[in-house]
Amino acid sequence: MRILNICAYTWQAGGPPKIIFDHTEVVLRYGHQVDILSPISPGEKPYPLPEGARLILCQRTPVISRFFREFSGELYQFLKQHAHEYDLIHCHGLWHFGVLAPFMIDKSVAKVITIHGVLDRWVYAHNNWKKQLMDRLAQKAYLERADLVQINNVDEQADVLRYLGHAHPNIVIIPNGVKMSDFTTLPPKGSFRQKFGLPMDRKLVLFMSRLNAKKGLDLLLPGFRDYVRQHPDTVLALAGSDDGYEATARQFIAQHDLSDSIRMVGMLTGDDKKAALADADLFTLPSYSEGFSMAVLEAMAAGTPTLVSDRVGFGEVIRAHEAAGLLTSLTPEAVRDGLEKLLGNDQLRQQVSKNATALLKAKYDIDIVAKQLLDEYTKVVRKK
Repeated sequence: MRILNICAYTWQAGGPPKIIFDHTEVVLRYGHQVDILSPISPGEKPYPLPEGARLILCQRTPVISRFFREFSGELYQFLKQHAHEYDLIHCHGLWHFGVLAPFMIDKSVAKVITIHGVLDRWVYAHNNWKKQLMDRLAQKAYLERADLVQINNVDEQADVLRYLGHAHPNIVIIPNGVKMSDFTTLPPKGSFRQKFGLPMDRKLVLFMSRLNAKKGLDLLLPGFRDYVRQHPDTVLALAGSDDGYEATARQFIAQHDLSDSIRMVGMLTGDDKKAALADADLFTLPSYSEGFSMAVLEAMAAGTPTLVSDRVGFGEVIRAHEAAGLLTSLTPEAVRDGLEKLLGNDQLRQQVSKNATALLKAKYDIDIVAKQLLDEYTKVVRKK
């Protein structure tokens, strides 16, 4: 098969590029061709590319793309000239030009849309007027026309039903996966603390995600403040690129005199990310909304116990599988209590880590989930 993924394939885009990278490695091993078509702006850095795949970069159109997300005349022209060369076009997300353009141009090539959590009630409520405008520009109609809609969990199934007003006829639940072999060997303990000047003798709580309002930082920061007042032997590392919340976080840290207890270390990649997970006593993401959090999957794969909300995309699975992580409600008090429970019980953290690893090996290894999606690709192309 000749497969085209359309996504903002940059470090700034968050989880989808990592998901595409891991899936593409598996798809290439099965002998298929994968291209990635990505809008990009000056200053953005493309995400790494699996060997054997091709990345086509298209400049976003200035000014227009600020209001019409990802708008790119170059992207439109590429699709107009080359869409017919592919067996399947896979669009990631909703309400941006890269999802609309393939449907505007072509009716013959099979099209897949992955929702990536953007129909969640919390997400949908933000910039709602823009989304309603794009719905009138045929976003709903194009979602209806998709030959396959991939969702990550049953919550997203309900989101699609609410959005369309009825069930989509071609919908499949396939979760995100993680390459477990990437976390078999981790950097030596202490290397992350040493590199970033974090104390060796204090417990380390790690938040690793974009610094965005939806990630629950308004819950974590006050929750950790209250916890560290009673347990000053703990430090919180905030690892992530700014996505609108860094200034607020810095203001909170300064206002509450927490510069010794909360450190901002920026976005982590590669060995730095693995070293952070190896050093952390606890990973936390009390997010309001996630499609299916890669950050939580990676923490679990590294054996780091997790304290997360049930909105990370597989909260119910975590709850059902013998405490593979601790779930917190969306209040600062609940976050504080979760920190108390896990950081105060070494045996519980060890058990949570063990349960999480077993869960991921059974259900979320990338070889398992990527093959599931590839099988669905094959069905869709045959039908088309």
